Amino acid sequence: MHRRSVLASLTATAAAALLSVAAPASAINSYNAQPAPERTEVGALVVQYDRDGNPATPDVVRWSCSGTMISADVFLTAAHCTANRPAGTKFYVSLAQNVQGAIDASNALGGTPEQIAARVGVQGFAHSDPAYPGNSADSHDIAVIKLAGAQATELAKRWPFTPATLPSANQLSALGSRALDAAPWQVMGYGTQEALNQPGGQTHPGGGVRMKATLDFDALNKTWVRLAMNESRDLGGACYGDSGGPNFVTLDGKLVLAGTTITGDSPCYATNVAYRMDSASARAFLGQYVTLP
Repeated sequence: MHRRSVLASLTATAAAALLSVAAPASAINSYNAQPAPERTEVGALVVQYDRDGNPATPDVVRWSCSGTMISADVFLTAAHCTANRPAGTKFYVSLAQNVQGAIDASNALGGTPEQIAARVGVQGFAHSDPAYPGNSADSHDIAVIKLAGAQATELAKRWPFTPATLPSANQLSALGSRALDAAPWQVMGYGTQEALNQPGGQTHPGGGVRMKATLDFDALNKTWVRLAMNESRDLGGACYGDSGGPNFVTLDGKLVLAGTTITGDSPCYATNVAYRMDSASARAFLGQYVTLP
């Protein structure tokens, strides 16, 4: 008991060092994907919430979605990851390589849900696009977690990072399909693997570790970019839990956050559909929180 109470009393920064030793697991998908420890601007959205509506039982702490730091104090994710949560839900940003391992280790240390969550990530405030869920033409499925000054300082202290680069207005359309098809694409996130067929139906194992995979450009419309992720083409892709995570395109040698993962085919075999960050609606929302290129 003495050892546990000492560990539980560690500061969030000190505890994070202990949590970083947890063993990794697979994520994104099981084919053509690699761990991405170098991409510390890509993080996990951790939520603390009341699962059963019973105030006598403690809140649950779990990772929910993926996202990206786009400034020192703004974490970009999807609105379907933040909206319509139970009352009192708290949001944390973790840039840990293995967020599931960090949660498991923090739960083992014990403490209140707030203490467990604080050892895993840094708390911020969620802001969803008020026009979400929109419609099929424009879902407005975009949100940010805004960190206060002390919170942003704590995040950078625990996980040094360089914020991702956003595209300029309508940059993807200006480049055109031919240039986008020739450019390298990558998806990153903490999501599960593609579907496995089991006797009881399909399951999606893994998740909770930051991974990356190569995609190919497929199609572009006003607010969406569609990306191919077929194993037969030596591609990888996103799956459940990668929502809100980045889809990068390399332009002039620099990674540009072209879109955020929103949806795709249900078994996660073929297509990733990302919400464009260069669209007028995305920029109108983001312009409230960051300086846009």
